[in-house]
Amino acid sequence: MHLLVPFASALSEAGRHTIRDLTLPNLDRLLARLQATERLGTDEYTLTPPHEAALATARGWVGGAGALPFAAHAAREDGIEVLDLAWGQLTPVHWHVGRDEIVLTDPEALQLDAAESRALLESVRELFESEGFALAWGAPLRWYAAHESLVDLPTASLDRVVGRNVDRWLPEGTQARLLRRLQNEVQMLLHSHPVNEARELRGALAVNSFWLSGCGRWQEAATDAARVDARLRSPLLSDDWAGWAEAWRALDAGPLAELARGAERGEPVVLTLAGERFAQRLESTGGSWLARLRQRLSHLAPAAVLEAL
Repeated sequence: MHLLVPFASALSEAGRHTIRDLTLPNLDRLLARLQATERLGTDEYTLTPPHEAALATARGWVGGAGALPFAAHAAREDGIEVLDLAWGQLTPVHWHVGRDEIVLTDPEALQLDAAESRALLESVRELFESEGFALAWGAPLRWYAAHESLVDLPTASLDRVVGRNVDRWLPEGTQARLLRRLQNEVQMLLHSHPVNEARELRGALAVNSFWLSGCGRWQEAATDAARVDARLRSPLLSDDWAGWAEAWRALDAGPLAELARGAERGEPVVLTLAGERFAQRLESTGGSWLARLRQRLSHLAPAAVLEAL
């Protein structure tokens, strides 16, 4: 059993205060029985966040930062025939234009329905297909594009960009020039689109751009690599610290309690906790009863482990 927990930590001062105030008895039980093993990550500026790097490692994928085939994998799960093409995920998004920066709003806040999403995709289809792209619709927030230029194109994960200035995260280099032009053309086309006009009339955010991520060709993946529990994502990205603390308590009372019971029964369990900089893998290992006893008596408190992520 391998549980992967993204957004388990936060670098902001408010997030650190929240961590220190949390009481997580089942995480503490796990830390007393699991050994820290592999640690992934460097800092909060990598294109691939630690939880995606950990998931790619668990699945056995190869690729550099920002060049892991999450789009091809998601497309296949959405019933799209991926073949041997290079895929990228186009997420319809809202860019909030401020005085000094452009910030990407969490796409979940759009509450985009299928009819709106399909209409918007169809309106931009010709722009992409005229440049040799193949487009496919997977879900309201999941569009897909296939093109040879996406084979080795490093792109920032959407989870890196939400709530931040998009400028530092936009693709660069020769391969990205076409995409930057397409992005400008899509923005102009969507500006007065009937779907957006209707959304603005009812007070909803307009879909005024897209975000490209997860580029690459399909790679096989271990089907039982990890179970991802992403309940901490939305409250953290919206700076809802009370909601994030409540999500942590629910996670502790549910999946972490189940994992702790398995560890106490001697079952092989793995827990990966991922923050903005690092993903820490913890797993049950053998060892003598004395080594296990020392681990239980000397393990770090949950807050110390989380703040180090």
